[in-house]
Amino acid sequence: MGGYYCLFQFLLIYVLLHGHRSHSLNQACHPTDLEALLAFSNGWDRKGAKLTGWHPNDTACCFWTGISCDLGRVIVLDLFNKSLHGGISSLITSLDGLMTLNLSCNSFHGQLPEGLGQLARLQMLDLSVNMFSGPFPVREDGFLAIEMVNISFNKFTGPHPTFPGAMNLAVLDISSNTFSGGFNTRALCVTPVKALQFSRNEFNGEVLAGFGRCRMLVELSIDGSGITGSIPSDLYMLSELRRLSLRENQLSGSLSQYLGNFSQLIHIDLSYNMFTGVIPDVFGGLRRLEFLNLASNLFSGTLPASLSSCPMLRVVNLRNNSLSGEIALDFNLLPRLNVLDAGSNTLSGAIPPSLMWCTELKTLNFGRNKLKGEIPESFKHLRSLSHLSLAQNGFTNLSSALRVLQHLPKLTSLVLTKNFHGGETFPIDGISGFKSLQVLVLANCALSGMIQPWLQNMESLRVLDISWNKLNGKLPSWLGNLNNLFYVDLSNNSFSGELPKSFTQIKSLISSTYSSEHASIEDLPLFIKKNSAEKGLQYNHVSSFPPALILSSNWLIGPVLPGLGHLVQLHLLDLSWNNFSGHIPDELSNMSSLEVLNFAHNGLNGSIPSSLSKLNFLSKFDVSYNNLSGDIPIGGQFSTFTNESFVGNAALCLLRNGPCSGENPLEGTGNDGTDTVSAMPAMTYITVEVGFAFGLLIVWNILFFARAWRAAYFLTVDRFFDMIYLVTMTKVNKLRRKWEE
Repeated sequence: MGGYYCLFQFLLIYVLLHGHRSHSLNQACHPTDLEALLAFSNGWDRKGAKLTGWHPNDTACCFWTGISCDLGRVIVLDLFNKSLHGGISSLITSLDGLMTLNLSCNSFHGQLPEGLGQLARLQMLDLSVNMFSGPFPVREDGFLAIEMVNISFNKFTGPHPTFPGAMNLAVLDISSNTFSGGFNTRALCVTPVKALQFSRNEFNGEVLAGFGRCRMLVELSIDGSGITGSIPSDLYMLSELRRLSLRENQLSGSLSQYLGNFSQLIHIDLSYNMFTGVIPDVFGGLRRLEFLNLASNLFSGTLPASLSSCPMLRVVNLRNNSLSGEIALDFNLLPRLNVLDAGSNTLSGAIPPSLMWCTELKTLNFGRNKLKGEIPESFKHLRSLSHLSLAQNGFTNLSSALRVLQHLPKLTSLVLTKNFHGGETFPIDGISGFKSLQVLVLANCALSGMIQPWLQNMESLRVLDISWNKLNGKLPSWLGNLNNLFYVDLSNNSFSGELPKSFTQIKSLISSTYSSEHASIEDLPLFIKKNSAEKGLQYNHVSSFPPALILSSNWLIGPVLPGLGHLVQLHLLDLSWNNFSGHIPDELSNMSSLEVLNFAHNGLNGSIPSSLSKLNFLSKFDVSYNNLSGDIPIGGQFSTFTNESFVGNAALCLLRNGPCSGENPLEGTGNDGTDTVSAMPAMTYITVEVGFAFGLLIVWNILFFARAWRAAYFLTVDRFFDMIYLVTMTKVNKLRRKWEE
């Protein structure tokens, strides 16, 4: 972010400085200015800095890097992004002709000189993206000519600075510091200030009151600063306001009907607060509104229909509230809409057909609502749509949905989790397209059938999640030929057969060249719901997914392929709850990026390769309930794993700190090399067998000759099995009803 910010600063000041450059030619440097500049440079560490001049032997300071002069006096000192380190000398205050001071995007540190405000001609001060600390030095008679102040991204402390004597101050940016306390709006609003950027500080309390005094205010940004309370009524009187951003605070209460007074408003962001009540239906007067973000609050009621009267709208984000009712917007009046996110609400009904007129729509999220019906045929007109999430609704007819969506040439993310629960099958034919698709999530949809060949046409696919369905059959070998695939979750199905060798040749899991391409930049939450009880995982970007191969809870058989060791980019390998057999390949130690390795509940045998201790990033390892034997490797990450990772292996030695023979601890070898178990006296076995036969004979005689005992015995047995049957069927019926729900 700092690089983009520095570039923005460079473009901002270029126009201001360009007019001064010609004044520097053919001018001698004023001795006072030369002395101040040399003293200023003495505190630097200029290693890596590419500067011309700036040493005592060169007295023509007007030709130095970053200096502009007028009649021999320094008027511009611009060292933007010069890789400079060090402090600021107090002699800089001797540059009494200075109009522009720009030290942004460096590594200057320490406190600023107390007399900085004595620079009576200073108009622009930019110290952003450094490491300055302490209080900012201001006095009532200081900075009289200042017009723009940017001290963002530093470590300043104390109360925020005010400039009561600066009658021309237009922009004040103090964001990303540690200023605290409240806002001194009485001093801030003396001047006709137009932009106040106070985000990411440590303000506290109900501190918004008073900004109504800033009648000329165009922008007010106080994001992530811990402010509380509600929006005061005087704030709604700022008729010139174009940008209002108060996101990531603890603001509460309801929004006023006076929201409609912001007739010039272009951008409003009140997300991640605790606002309640209904969103006022007063957007008819906000004809210039382009950006609306009210996500992650406690709003209720229906979508405000007057949003249809904002023809300039590009972004509408109402995610994670408690909005209900149908989607009653006339999308025909919103032709510029790029992003519509109303996920995680309780909206109901069908998707309105008029959405087809939003031909510039790129991101659409209606996930986690109560919508139903089929995806409209008119969706094929959304030719710009890139990200679509309709997860956790009540949509039906997957085949029809895919036949519609295959016409969208730019679709990259498709998330349809927890829909289609009417017993649908995995679509067989009639589907092509999806050439640009990178993410396909059809998890927990109760789909049956087999993986179909049309999936192999998705050459750009990077994430595939079809877990928690009822799919069966063998895993197709072509699945491993999708070069960009790096996250595969096929768990909790009924796949059978052996693991195809092509899974050991997935190129994106072998080479970082494939795994780093085509990263998504959209903020579209992708909820991965593992089952109906657990909370889901959320990934905001495709690049957030860990490289993973998850095949757990199926009926896969055969050996664990040694070729899996080629997947050096893989972070998670889960083959648990299958029927794999054979040894754990030593080649798995080559998976240098592996963090999770799970082989639990299989039929693996042999020992655990000691070479696995080389996996330095391994944080979870589970081989429980197999047939493993021998010692557990020591060293590396294995010292952090508990016995729960190894239980259920009768011949595996769990004595980490003591000697272990590699056999079952209950077995041993005699001094003469014979097996002590096999060398046990044969009489012991004979005694046990005879005793068992004698006891069985006594019971048989009693039941044969004692009629009353025989009847009582069989009646007890019948009652016992009746009770087992009753308990079993009760449990089965409860599970069936729970599954249907």
